[in-house]
Amino acid sequence: MQLQLSFVLIILHCMDYIGCQQHSSSRHRQHKPISGVSSGCQQGGCLTCSDYNGCLSCKPRFFMHLERIGMKQIGVCMTSCPPGFYGTRSPERNTCTKCRSECDSCFNKNFCTHCRAGFYLHLGKCQENCPEGMVRSDTQRECILKCPADCESCVSSDMCKQCRPGLYQLSGMCHHVCPEDYEPNDKLMECIPQVHCEVGEWSEWSPCSKSGRTCGFKRGQETRTRQVMQYPSSFGKPCPEVSEIRECMVRRRKCPGRKKNERREGRNRNNRKDKENQEGRRERKREREREKERDTGEREDSVNRNKTEHRHRRGHETELVSPVDGPIQ
Repeated sequence: MQLQLSFVLIILHCMDYIGCQQHSSSRHRQHKPISGVSSGCQQGGCLTCSDYNGCLSCKPRFFMHLERIGMKQIGVCMTSCPPGFYGTRSPERNTCTKCRSECDSCFNKNFCTHCRAGFYLHLGKCQENCPEGMVRSDTQRECILKCPADCESCVSSDMCKQCRPGLYQLSGMCHHVCPEDYEPNDKLMECIPQVHCEVGEWSEWSPCSKSGRTCGFKRGQETRTRQVMQYPSSFGKPCPEVSEIRECMVRRRKCPGRKKNERREGRNRNNRKDKENQEGRRERKREREREKERDTGEREDSVNRNKTEHRHRRGHETELVSPVDGPIQ
């Protein structure tokens, strides 16, 4: 009886063990990743993927990046790594590697390009304190040079890159007023060299002429010119005279091809001008004489008025004097 009971217990125990193994095997098959291309893989950069683990390998030139979703990591193929990671290439696969803890973004594990809050970039390193001669920039999160007072930004401690508003830059220095031989450029806010006027050589003197003619006169004029080679800037030296005129004298000669009528008309015009000039002089003389007569008449009238007023005053004073009393008897 005891042997039968023991046999039954052994059989039941074996049945429970077999059921447990089957359940464990089915659960293991449920979570086992399925390699190869799956219909659930939606990313274009994946070469192979699974429904459970995402991308298993990437196409050439893509980077493998593991994204954490809760306690689970999913493979993602990307053309470039996200911020905080840098890409490493190898013949087997391209992967995204996390930057150092103080780096917000980096080029590789030893060269940061942007720092996290509280750190400042200097020569590819993120530091809490900047070296001597440099100051911290909270906006850029970088160590920048300690510039002179007039500089907005600088290349070194004694060379400005950009001046403060209202100042002009020249050779790395900031000026309120540009030095000699320089002038301010308000658009560039720089001191630029002054440009002075430059002229060429004088031309030859022109033939002696008068009223556009080179004959029929004795005294005329000669001219010569020179060209402006470089016009001056606003503060540069202005250009000198570019033309000159001087008197000249030649032997009078008749103009070839002129007819007698033309010469006669010329003489008549000259005579008319002389006559008009004489009449004008006579008219001006008569006008001066009339003005002189008017001035003389006005002076005589003024003298007569003064004499009349004087007589009236004397007569009035005589009437005001009382008669003299006679002698006492």
